[in-house]
Amino acid sequence: RDMVYVGKLEGHGGAVTSIAASAEVPDTLVSSSRDKGLIVWKLTRETASDTGDINNVHYGVPQKFLHGHGHFVSDCALSSDGDFALSGSWDGTVRLWDLSTGESLLTRERKSHFKGHNKDVLTVAFSPDHRQIITGGRDHTLRLWNTLGQCKYVVGGESQKEDGHTDWVSCVRFSPNPEYQLFVSGGWDKVVKVWDLTNFKLVYNLVGHTGYVSTVTVSPDASLCASGGKDGVAMLWDLKEGKHLYSIEAGAPINSLCFS
Repeated sequence: RDMVYVGKLEGHGGAVTSIAASAEVPDTLVSSSRDKGLIVWKLTRETASDTGDINNVHYGVPQKFLHGHGHFVSDCALSSDGDFALSGSWDGTVRLWDLSTGESLLTRERKSHFKGHNKDVLTVAFSPDHRQIITGGRDHTLRLWNTLGQCKYVVGGESQKEDGHTDWVSCVRFSPNPEYQLFVSGGWDKVVKVWDLTNFKLVYNLVGHTGYVSTVTVSPDASLCASGGKDGVAMLWDLKEGKHLYSIEAGAPINSLCFS
């Protein structure tokens, strides 16, 4: 398929760092930015026939602006039901947002904001059932949280070096298939790691990238993983056997990947 430009979303005052969507709420997007905020978008699907100018088509409008972080927001995630969003920031915190009100849940309850990382948070992810959260950052750690902001497990970093990343953790993603309790992480150590969610133990190291890994994604059935980064190569991996399947040259650094 060829990709066709259909319109734009305008509202951020800085570089956009991530976009999150859910198939269950196809008219909603959440984006994060170096303007320290997030925007919840309502897709209107305006077309060129509505404006008469393809360069002036606004495909959606801002519904809510989410503010509270004290530094760049590096990543965001949207719950599959579209009710909640997660964000991670260079201020070292993670925030859980109620999208019906636009409030940070723990701020409303006067609790801390998933504090635990001692450096910038670079990546956040929701489990398919919305009950678990995993984050990663520049402190080389992966952290498992519940939705009350309580850290349940840590791997990597100075105190838990065994099996963890030896450099920044740039991306973490859950298996979308609840039958396969696993998650995948990628880091600046050039390694993609596959983890067992039930015990937070390492299953596979997927080695092959020659530059840092910026992005990982898991197929809907959890049989495959794709990764990309600085070396400009998208790699496809078999998650059941921990094997490299093939590589695709992008010709430039890869910042994001996703499966259809």
